[in-house]
Amino acid sequence: MRISELAQASGVAVPTIKYYLREGLLPPGRATSATQASYDDGHLQRLQLVRSLVEVGGMPLAKVRAVLDVLEDPAPDPYTAVSEALAALPPYVSAGPPYERATAALDEIGLAYEPSSYAVAQLEAALAGLEAAGRPLDAGALGRYAEQMMVIARREVATVEAQRDPAVPAELADVVQDVVLGTVLVEPVILALRRLTHAALFRERHPPGGAG
Repeated sequence: MRISELAQASGVAVPTIKYYLREGLLPPGRATSATQASYDDGHLQRLQLVRSLVEVGGMPLAKVRAVLDVLEDPAPDPYTAVSEALAALPPYVSAGPPYERATAALDEIGLAYEPSSYAVAQLEAALAGLEAAGRPLDAGALGRYAEQMMVIARREVATVEAQRDPAVPAELADVVQDVVLGTVLVEPVILALRRLTHAALFRERHPPGGAG
């Protein structure tokens, strides 16, 4: 397909596609003349991924490139490959080790983790923010959140793993992409549902116009 057709199929404007090409976020098309190139479904899929990371995930291009680097050359095992890709996702925090709050809390609730994981830094920053606001989160409350997240995560990981043929190493990049997209695209849904559920419960307990 021509670049105009790629733009129509993806919903991404031609100037933006050309920018992604210049930045190396999209591989070059197959040259058909001195000034034109042809693009295929692989370009469309990559463009849709980049668009999701930029527009939904709000990621800077440097972080998008980090995810794409993992997809181009993933680590040999799923754990490391997925961890490297997820480390590029927001929120971006400046907290540095040692992550005393986060590691103490994770140890107390019994959730396995790698001390160098960026998610540990994110948890440290979140817990520090709660403390600074005078709303510290104790291990019991954190454990209850973790229990609910484990239910969601087990289902998500099982779905991703069910789609992978362990005998085909090349499919690891597809696993990483599924996890990244699932995180970027589904987390806003989870956040919205949490807020809607809060509102629904308050509405149930205190009906509008009621004596409440």
